[in-house]
Amino acid sequence: MTRSDATLSDRSLTFEARLGRVLEIGCDRLGVDYGFLTRIAGDTQRVVASTGTHPSLQPDGQCPLSEAYCRKAIRSDGLLGVHDAVAGGWEADSAYEAFGLGCYLGGKVLVDGEPYGTLCFAADEPRGTAFSDVERAFVELLTRWVSYELEARAAREELERQNDRLSEFASIVSHDLRNPLNVAKGRVDIANETNDLAHLDGARDALGRMDALVTDLLELATQGSVIEATDAVDVAAVAEDAWANVATGGAELVDADDPIEADQDRLLQLLENLFRNSVEHGSTSSRPGTDAPLTVTVGTFAEGFHVTDTGPGIPPDERDTAFERGHSTNDGTGLGLPIVRAVAEAHGWTVDVREADAGGAHFEFVGVDRPVNV
Repeated sequence: MTRSDATLSDRSLTFEARLGRVLEIGCDRLGVDYGFLTRIAGDTQRVVASTGTHPSLQPDGQCPLSEAYCRKAIRSDGLLGVHDAVAGGWEADSAYEAFGLGCYLGGKVLVDGEPYGTLCFAADEPRGTAFSDVERAFVELLTRWVSYELEARAAREELERQNDRLSEFASIVSHDLRNPLNVAKGRVDIANETNDLAHLDGARDALGRMDALVTDLLELATQGSVIEATDAVDVAAVAEDAWANVATGGAELVDADDPIEADQDRLLQLLENLFRNSVEHGSTSSRPGTDAPLTVTVGTFAEGFHVTDTGPGIPPDERDTAFERGHSTNDGTGLGLPIVRAVAEAHGWTVDVREADAGGAHFEFVGVDRPVNV
C-alpha cells in the first residue's frame, strides 16, 4: 500500500489531519512548495487548509476570486495546469501579481454536485516540463477524495442535527402535553362528581389538542423548523383559546384585535407557553407586597406583536439565556421559552425580552407580516 493510500484510509485520524498529510504528500509527489484547499463563496476565496510558508496561502487567508488562479480551476471541467506562468501568459494576470506562483495544478472540489472550492498545488518557481498524465491523475484522485470526505462529514453533521432535533421535540411533546392532559383529567373528574356529561366535551377537546400536538410536533421535528404556509390569524381569538388551555388561576388577559400572518396552531402553542410562563412566575408569592391579580396583555404594533405581564419579570443577567433549553427560575422543565423561540424562528420572526415599562416581562416579536388588504 502506498503512503497516500494509507493516509486516505486511516480512520483513526480526523479529516483535518488526513488532509494535512495529503497536502504534504502531494507537494512531495509533485515537487512543489505549497498545497492548499480553498472554499469559494461568491467572489471570495478562503484558504481552508494549507501546507507551506506562502504568506497569502495560510488557513483563513482570503482574497477576491478575481485575484486567484482558482477562479479558472473552479470553472474548468478538468484540472487547471500551469507549469510556467510567465511562459503561459500569466505574467500580467492579477493572480500572478497577487501570489507570484510560477506553476500551479488545481482541481475543482464538488460537494453534493455543487462547487465547494479547489484543491491546489503550486510553487514559486516554474517547472521545466508540463505536469504529466500520472501527476494529473494523482491530483484528480485527491480532489475526489476531498469531495467524498466533505460530503460524508456534511451527512454526519446533518444526521446529528436531525437526532438533536428529534430529541428536543420529543421533550417538547411531553412538555406541551401537560396542559391538555390536565384539562382532560379535570373535566373527567368534574363529570364524575356532578354526573354532568357535558364536561366530557371539554375533555374530548383537550384530547384532540393532544393528538394535534403529537402529530404536528413530530412533523415539525422530521421536516425541519420552517413554516412554509401561513394564514390571516385573529390574534385575540387565538389568545383567548391559549388562555383557556392554561391553568391561569386569578390572572387576567387583555388581548389585541389586529390580525397577523401566522400558522394558527403554532401561534397557539407559542402563546400557551408564554401564558404559562407568566402565570407560573407571576403568582402573588413571586410578587411580594401586592395582592393585585397578574395581568397578561397581548398587543400588536406595526412590526409585530408583544406579550407583556405584570409579574416579577426576568432579571437582566438572565435575559440572554432565557430562551436556552433547561433555563428555569423555578421547578419547571425549562422548555417553555425555547419552544417560544423555536416557533418564532420557524415563522421567521425575531423574539426579544426586556423589562416592561411598568415592570414585569415584555416579550416582543418583530418581522411579523400583516394580511394583505387588512
